Amino acid sequence: MLAIVAAIIFGLGFLLDLVGTRIPGGITGMTLVLLGLCLLALHQAGVGTAGIRSGYNNWRGRTRARR
Repeated sequence: MLAIVAAIIFGLGFLLDLVGTRIPGGITGMTLVLLGLCLLALHQAGVGTAGIRSGYNNWRGRTRARR
């Protein structure tokens, strides 16, 4: 989820950099790039990656039959 938000932030930063504008308050394209990098770092650290089926032991859930 954080990676998707980071991609959107990168896109907005890219557009702001292409147009060469600033959002009032000092937000530039580089500010959004740094925010996107921060979100990617949080994603790589495992923050916000819990899913609906997080109660199972592995990523596949209970797909294997027990013998």
